[in-house]
Amino acid sequence: MRTILRSALVGIFAFALTAFAADVTGTWKGQIEGRRGPQDVTFTFMQSGNTLTGSINNGRGDQQISDGKVDGDNISFVVNLEFNGNSVKQEYKGAVSGSEIKFTRSGGRGNPVEFTAKKQ
Repeated sequence: MRTILRSALVGIFAFALTAFAADVTGTWKGQIEGRRGPQDVTFTFMQSGNTLTGSINNGRGDQQISDGKVDGDNISFVVNLEFNGNSVKQEYKGAVSGSEIKFTRSGGRGNPVEFTAKKQ
């Protein structure tokens, strides 16, 4: 009996955690400060449970995200870019708060960059 009760409580707790996770499905827009000034960027996300897929467009066309994850109010994903035959991996980590995501982008050239994207 205790095993059944314990299993039921674990199931309810897991469901409650999922219910309170951020839902980032949709379009988000922001600006990233670059060497040539601010650069507009659009994220298109699709969330299924804790899995995040989608794309990013920064004026050079859509690039698919990979390794996308949602953990409560935190999201993370990777964008692999190609420049002149060189592969560049950029990692994005963000914290969702209402209709905003505060991101940190690292990898590639330069220091990590912080910026905010807003849901459209």
